Amino acid sequence: MTAVLVAGGAGYVGSHACKALAAAGHRPIVYDNLSTGHRAAVRWGDFVEGDLCDGETLRAVMRQYKIGAVMHFAASANVGESMRDPALYFRNNVANTLTLLTAMQEEGVKAIVFSSTCACYGTPLRLPLDETHGHDPVSPYGESKAMVERMLRWFGEIHGLRWLALRYFNAAGADPDGEIGEDHAPETHLIPLAIMTAMGRRPGLDILGTDYPTPDGTAIRDYVHVSDLAQAHLRGLDHLLDGGASMALNLGTGRGHSVREVVAAVEAQAGASLPIRLADRRPGDPPILVADPRRSAEVLQWRPQMSELAGIVETAWNWHIRRHNV
Repeated sequence: MTAVLVAGGAGYVGSHACKALAAAGHRPIVYDNLSTGHRAAVRWGDFVEGDLCDGETLRAVMRQYKIGAVMHFAASANVGESMRDPALYFRNNVANTLTLLTAMQEEGVKAIVFSSTCACYGTPLRLPLDETHGHDPVSPYGESKAMVERMLRWFGEIHGLRWLALRYFNAAGADPDGEIGEDHAPETHLIPLAIMTAMGRRPGLDILGTDYPTPDGTAIRDYVHVSDLAQAHLRGLDHLLDGGASMALNLGTGRGHSVREVVAAVEAQAGASLPIRLADRRPGDPPILVADPRRSAEVLQWRPQMSELAGIVETAWNWHIRRHNV
């Protein structure tokens, strides 16, 4: 059993990772300031309310719980917001991660699995995207994650840190048992917005951009079930604890779905059409992002098991129905 500090463990992907860690016999220690996470999502392991900018508390927690590794999910993660307030993203995502890495170095914690993003790549020069594609982010959010990846590499070379940067494509869905799900405030992700519209909790769904160079004019994304992402983090942790090499890996399915296809899947689940409003593109959004996931399959023996679009929508729908007692 390894005691794992889960920074941002009260959030969406972090809480699912805690469930996977506990099921595998590890001890998750959730460290979260609850600025966007939820106390109710902390169901596995101990909870410490704290901020990543507080190096003293981080070091104390690492000592108290004899932390053997870190999973790092804590970040601001809204592309549109980053285009309005880049300072927030460089402070929360870069400066605070530096505080975390420094605390790890001082306390002798040598392994970290980092929640990165396909936004590091920017607008794709080729598809599907593999890990050798260059970094040219088109938003401060993507830039901040790319900067952290560079910090990890240098901490590895100079201090012996072992790391994995897991570049998510689009996290989606909810825990199949219905215990936890996607709950952002404000919500900006397509599937929960569409579900809330279908449930009558929103007046309509905005489709942001209908003039992309795609078959139906809407943006295409690679959707990965959040429980599959949690399993990838667990395998990444085992890889590092077994002495595996540091690297960046894509987490995706290799299949893309357009916004209109996602809307159709939610409509099929709901049995009703959604009121749609056509809107302008969101700044910083590339037309298509689809992963080449072969390297994560080779290194981690990880392949998504729950990431068919209909299944993703069904688990998210069931969680929202349960949450709102519909």
